[in-house]
Amino acid sequence: MKEINVSGKKRTDVGKKASKLLRKEGMVPCNLYGEKKGENGLPEAMAFVAPMAELRKAVYTPHVYVVNLNIDGTEHKAIMKELQFHPTSDALLHADFYEINETKAITVGIPVNIVGHAQGVRDGGRLNLSIRKINVTAPYKQIPEKLDIDVTELQLGKAIKVGSLSFEGLEIATPKEVIVCSVKATRASRSAAAEAAAE
Repeated sequence: MKEINVSGKKRTDVGKKASKLLRKEGMVPCNLYGEKKGENGLPEAMAFVAPMAELRKAVYTPHVYVVNLNIDGTEHKAIMKELQFHPTSDALLHADFYEINETKAITVGIPVNIVGHAQGVRDGGRLNLSIRKINVTAPYKQIPEKLDIDVTELQLGKAIKVGSLSFEGLEIATPKEVIVCSVKATRASRSAAAEAAAE
């Protein structure tokens, strides 16, 4: 997985008014959830702020990053867990991070990368990608930047489901019945098939 460095500062004032002022200054209110748990057994959050300029690369991208957070001089390795955007301007309002280490398994959505030229496409069909990411579980060092899926043998009218895939060292968390991609018949492929049948 790719890595990115982000610097942050702890914050004590976590009200709406304070958050609004921070955003005006180009800062994004964030929470870091780590190993520490509260009285209710849920992970405790550390509230901090980070510059939008540093977060931008990790937010507006199809890639998944390990974020090296430096909060007031203390280093934390984390992944982005949840992002909140403004409903109309698409501006980032809030980010939640989840602290990781080399041994603990995490579940993240990894981009699908189609490899090869499907037989069904060569026969006049159209390749349709149904999902852009597949959720996998593993320690972060074992998680690749993308998941290569070979479609060379994919026939017209057929689909590849998550259940037919396997990746070394990764446990797939997306349901097995989910369709990753398929080759749909087009008007050209249907008329070609009709001509072949007529012959």
